[in-house]
Amino acid sequence: MLIQTKLRPTQCVITVLFAFCTVSLAANWQATLSKDPPGNFPVLRPLHASYRFGWSGFTAATGEVRFARPSEDRFQFDGTGRTIGLVRALWKLDVNHRAVANAETLHPIDTQQTESYQSKKIVTNLTFTNSGVARSRTEGEGGAAGTKTRQFSFPNLFDLHTAALYLRSQPLRDRSVYRIVVYPATNAYLGTVTVVGREKISVRAGTYNAIKLDLQLKRINKRFELEPHRKFRRATIWVSDDPERLLLRVEAQVFVGTVFAELQSVHFDAPRS
Repeated sequence: MLIQTKLRPTQCVITVLFAFCTVSLAANWQATLSKDPPGNFPVLRPLHASYRFGWSGFTAATGEVRFARPSEDRFQFDGTGRTIGLVRALWKLDVNHRAVANAETLHPIDTQQTESYQSKKIVTNLTFTNSGVARSRTEGEGGAAGTKTRQFSFPNLFDLHTAALYLRSQPLRDRSVYRIVVYPATNAYLGTVTVVGREKISVRAGTYNAIKLDLQLKRINKRFELEPHRKFRRATIWVSDDPERLLLRVEAQVFVGTVFAELQSVHFDAPRS
């Protein structure tokens, strides 16, 4: 009993210290988040673009994207994608994605995504507020469908669309670092984007002067602690170094190796004013 009595204060101290350190670590990464408002870089013009996706030079999927401004205070992104060729015979996937954002703050409003596989369908809906996001995810169809909901409370979240718009608006000077919290579909991630430098790159759509970026992701768990991403290691992103700042190419190190996305063509709906 005496030993137990002596140990209890020690255990309490260790427990308190552990809790304090955990909170401190959570607070530390939150303190490093970028606080700059959207920059004054020219707004992206409405456009249609096509991309190809694959690995080791082999094209496995194609995608079409459309960026529009349906009203003065709204941006809208629509995208479709599908596997093709031999890959489709092995792994059928069709994706439809729509995202709406506030044109002034570049904060997301809502996102809907539908993934249709050979034997199942997944529909994800995200509704954003200033304080977080509400997610509903339905898997299956008809009477067999099941829906799960989740709330994630964190201010100034981005989805993929608005994260790209926000970063695009920034000066993107060499060696600059931006840290933002992104909620793309099912989890929140801390994204760290570093401007590596400038270089020339050739893609299917042409040859461009480009800004080279490095992207790293950490998963944010329920206790707001950072964890390694299980499938994603890091990515290199090239954005055109011009008034458009188009996404030219992405090379991502993932659990199956290196995968890529590359711009094939782009068409603007109107000339730059």
